[in-house]
Amino acid sequence: MKPITSIDKFKEGDSIQGFFLCFEKHIRHSRNGDLYLDLRLRDKTGSVNAKIWDNVNELKKKFNSGDPVAVSGVIELFMDRPHLIIKKINRASVQYYGRYGYDPSLIVSSSKKNALEMWKTIVKIIRSMNSTHLRRLVSMVYKENKEIIMIHPATVKFHYNYRSGFIEHILSMAEIAEKLIKHYKVDRDLLLSGIFLHDIGKLVEISSDLEANYTDEGKFIGHVILGRDIVRSTSKKIKNFPQKALTRLEHLIISEYSKYEWDNKMKPKTPESLLLHLIKNIDSKMNLFMLAIDESSDSGRWTDTHNIFRTSLFKGSDDSK
Repeated sequence: MKPITSIDKFKEGDSIQGFFLCFEKHIRHSRNGDLYLDLRLRDKTGSVNAKIWDNVNELKKKFNSGDPVAVSGVIELFMDRPHLIIKKINRASVQYYGRYGYDPSLIVSSSKKNALEMWKTIVKIIRSMNSTHLRRLVSMVYKENKEIIMIHPATVKFHYNYRSGFIEHILSMAEIAEKLIKHYKVDRDLLLSGIFLHDIGKLVEISSDLEANYTDEGKFIGHVILGRDIVRSTSKKIKNFPQKALTRLEHLIISEYSKYEWDNKMKPKTPESLLLHLIKNIDSKMNLFMLAIDESSDSGRWTDTHNIFRTSLFKGSDDSK
């Protein structure tokens, strides 16, 4: 077997072999009426569009969306972007393809930051909270879910949508909050509790498989209510947990997800809930911006317009300093 090629190394005309995660699979018809497969593949370095034109009826049975796949094919350019034309494809497993270099960590995008170090920093912040009840509540929820918190993505397809993205997002928000709390004179313990717990329902809403997806609970109920229920049930384990503090915290969880500009009764109604909403928006958008730049295959100082912002983004250069 040839050396495996990662997506960031794709060049026009190259014949490649590699391991990827298939996260989209569509059976389509060409203008001539012939079947073809339209795929989206990714590894830890990026994502790529792929097509299967030949042997469609045979190859379509060999894998499903969400599967790790072993692929061989040729790189072509379409609209100035690399596309993979697949000749062979099989579902990849460590049992069979491990001898050829397959490792699941190769196909899952992960945070560039160390999850354990992020966890330690979060624990330190939690321990610094003055409110005994809020500190115990956050600590209990995090200790009970430590294993999944350290590997979970923050979203399925948007900001921090990679392994350990959840903890990176939460820590980033907490660090932003620490810089704003004194300036706006808000309740530090309440705001930090809201940051640590506002997305906790996503641990149930989103699966932590190789290809993150929405669970049945996530589709039926959603992470806002799931998270509120986690907080409520945990608070009952803490003797004499003050109802007023619980209500204020629940408001942060519920109002954060309601877009502030929407006609929604659950708009932020406290300084802490508004600040949580704004911090979330800043951190999410900045992460999406940096991801768009990191994933750009263009060699110039600007990205193309194929990103969530639908505009060219400036990547910067040494002469701009």
